[in-house]
Amino acid sequence: MNQLPVNKRLILFDGVCNLCNNSVQYVIKHDKQSKYMFAPLQSNIAKNIIKTFNIDTSKTDSILLYSKKGGLKVKSSAALFIAKDLSFPVNMLAIFLIVPAFIRNVIYDFIAKNRYRWYGKKESCMIPTPELKSRFLD
Repeated sequence: MNQLPVNKRLILFDGVCNLCNNSVQYVIKHDKQSKYMFAPLQSNIAKNIIKTFNIDTSKTDSILLYSKKGGLKVKSSAALFIAKDLSFPVNMLAIFLIVPAFIRNVIYDFIAKNRYRWYGKKESCMIPTPELKSRFLD
């Protein structure tokens, strides 16, 4: 966690999930101010954050958003806070933050539970290109 600069946010994602990897690629392309850094849930930094915040990975296993200032966001809250920082029209999804998390997370959990079946799964974590390596933590 000490590797993360104070002004950055860390997206922890399922490194073998095709939907998650495509989402990371989307964020990279649309994160014009480079606010986000990335690490697979399978990485050491993710394991430290999961342990620190006592996250049950059997209930939350697809996306986490961590920042030194904002703490940890999970599930739909993580996804919507990320969307809020991206360009139009995706940033408009942040309006759903007014819906209580327990309602949003029913939909989020349904998608997360079916993501491998719908989008597929890789054999190993995504390896960032040399140009993107600086935005990934291990």
